[in-house]
Amino acid sequence: MRGRVVVAAVALGAFAAAAAGQTLQGPRQPAANDIAPLADANDVSAMMGMGGDNVAAPDVLTVARGTDGAAEAQKMAASDRAMQARLADLKAKQDEATRGKYVKPAEGTFTSGFGSRWGTTHYGVDIANRIGTPIRAVADGTVIEAGPASGFGLWVRIQHDDGTVSVYGHVDTFSVHEGQRVKAGEQIARMGNRGYSTGPHLHFEIWDATGKKLNPAPWLAVRGITL
Repeated sequence: MRGRVVVAAVALGAFAAAAAGQTLQGPRQPAANDIAPLADANDVSAMMGMGGDNVAAPDVLTVARGTDGAAEAQKMAASDRAMQARLADLKAKQDEATRGKYVKPAEGTFTSGFGSRWGTTHYGVDIANRIGTPIRAVADGTVIEAGPASGFGLWVRIQHDDGTVSVYGHVDTFSVHEGQRVKAGEQIARMGNRGYSTGPHLHFEIWDATGKKLNPAPWLAVRGITL
């Protein structure tokens, strides 16, 4: 009986020592050839949050699309061009609305009027200035002639929308051609001293729709232009 007690005590001490050694060393790491037991279906359901019929939907992550820098730059450039075109069109309309419908044909000194002069009839008015002074269309119209003319050397004639014709004589050079549409104030020539002339000047005439030559001074005056 005493021997059995001794054996039991030794066995109990060995078991305690083994337990103490395991506690000090920590849990044993599984060996490479250890086979993990299969998880119970209930455990898997619990881990995935699938209790009974309530199945949790997986989270969906939204992926942001990358921005194409070149495409965005092209869009911005196209938008800027469209804006510039609209602004240019608006400015053109504003300029058209505010520009004068009639302008003085040239700057200079009024030297001679319409009527009798030196035993003949002077059918226009003269505006003197230096050679090269700009000559401008007095109103909107279409060029019907630009070139040589007897007595004037070179001239330009413009027919306006109401049928009136304006004549610009003794020009040094011209920058328009037959059939060209011009606007009031647009430069058409430069002042000269060609033909029968006593000095650099513009000889300016106005013909009505029937070809009758009118006094340009009152014609210009009723349109707000003084010589």
